[in-house]
Amino acid sequence: MQSTSNASGTEDIEKLLSREATAFQRELEVERILKAFKLNPYEVLDISEDASPEDIKKKYRQLSLFIHPDKTPHARAPDAFDLLKKAESELSDKTKREELDAVINQARSVLLKSLALPTTTRDDDPRLKNLSPSWRQQLLAKVKEFLIDEEVRRRKAIKMNLANEGLEARKKEDEVNAKKRKAEEDAQWEENREQRVGSRSLLCGYRRDNLDPSCCNMDRM
Repeated sequence: MQSTSNASGTEDIEKLLSREATAFQRELEVERILKAFKLNPYEVLDISEDASPEDIKKKYRQLSLFIHPDKTPHARAPDAFDLLKKAESELSDKTKREELDAVINQARSVLLKSLALPTTTRDDDPRLKNLSPSWRQQLLAKVKEFLIDEEVRRRKAIKMNLANEGLEARKKEDEVNAKKRKAEEDAQWEENREQRVGSRSLLCGYRRDNLDPSCCNMDRM
């Protein structure tokens, strides 16, 4: 009986330690996701650029379940969960993934050229194994640099478009206001014209009474 009790106690301790280790791993994974470069969904999902759509969905399901806010006490688990969802969505979009891959391939080519290596060099090439920092670290850094440049250009384009739209809107508003002012001026002119005609008629009547011949000329004005 004593040995059975000791075995049961040992199992309980092992389960407790296992749960604590798992909880710690969940929090570490949340921290990794939060620290990942947000513009690179491959880095957020911690998956290679040549992963298939099925691999991406599988990795997303694994990570999203692993760090789900309902299972992870980390205060920012919801933020990490949203980042995973966004990364999976971007890589599932064919157009967005192609654009991302184009930037990554450009960064790869530039980095390989800087190392005096052919742009066709594969990641598992022996010449890339003993680099310091490692090839992967250098590639991620170069990709980050290129993606930041791309994002800056994108934001500038959006800002310019908004400025152009604002300029066009102001132009249309100015045209509307100009037409409105013209209509008001025309209406005011017509109102003043009636007053002027009335004033001339009164003046002409007064001059006729006084036998002023210039009155006839005013009538023809």
